[in-house]
Amino acid sequence: MTRQSQTVLSDFQVRKSSGQKRAFRAWLRGQLEGAGWTVTEESGRFSGTNVIAGDPERAEVLFTAHYDTQAVLPIPNFITPRNLGWYLAYQLLFVLLYTAAIFVVEFAAVVLLDLPRQALPWPAIGMCIFLMWWMFFGKANRHTANDNTSGVVTLLESALTLPPELRDRACFVFFDNEERGMLGSSAFAGRHRRAKEEALVLNFDCVSDGSSIQFYPTKALKKDEAALERIEVAFLPQSGKTVEVVRGFGFYPSDNASFRRAAGVCALKKGKRIGWYMDRIHTGRDTVFQEENIALLTGGIRRMLEAEENTP
Repeated sequence: MTRQSQTVLSDFQVRKSSGQKRAFRAWLRGQLEGAGWTVTEESGRFSGTNVIAGDPERAEVLFTAHYDTQAVLPIPNFITPRNLGWYLAYQLLFVLLYTAAIFVVEFAAVVLLDLPRQALPWPAIGMCIFLMWWMFFGKANRHTANDNTSGVVTLLESALTLPPELRDRACFVFFDNEERGMLGSSAFAGRHRRAKEEALVLNFDCVSDGSSIQFYPTKALKKDEAALERIEVAFLPQSGKTVEVVRGFGFYPSDNASFRRAAGVCALKKGKRIGWYMDRIHTGRDTVFQEENIALLTGGIRRMLEAEENTP
């Protein structure tokens, strides 16, 4: 890894408060501009501040990742992109746990506080509000190696090492507020219609913990076989890691959903019964950072742009 990427891991893993984000953006701009990139920022009241290196109106490929940090949770966000049944079952588990927490608070209020009948709903309502608030605004997770320091480092490594002759073909976008509902990428897509409708967008989110790098294209991108083959030719297996562009059923809930011709890129592990899965994220166990995954992806980005340059 570059010195800059090591700094992200050591000094900037937490990017949640406005001050933490501002400090990271200032440092990030300095690194990118020092390497010769033209860097702009786009801000909105709810979308936060996106950092853009390059020209999204001219670039042939946009490489994106969110830089904001999620609130720490007691159990991980568990994703099974090719097994909808397991994914929905786990989401139901979340609902049941939240319901149990609300019930405990309500029971304690009734037994210990002896509330009047008309006040009985308020403890449950208050607990609902608190749980929703915590998911979006709660204490920052201090361990974000995979989600999404890995995506940030992938973009930064690629931007810093990309030869000058290839830079006009690429744009690197660091999105804010993905964890609050993909607000940053939605604002960016609304402002840049070409990027939303026409450009090829590869979104890197949670790419450092898993043996398989997988690309989940949108419905529109699945119809572009030439684009899928370009991805496969550029991103090659190495160091025991596999690469797959998923043409069948699959979903990946990240900023790629804001664009028509996009693919979500992630690293997954495989279980015997549930198939491909991602775990640990949104908890203090998100500490796995496999550098070979980043090397595979940065090499793929460069090969992809080199292939574009050599295309008649």
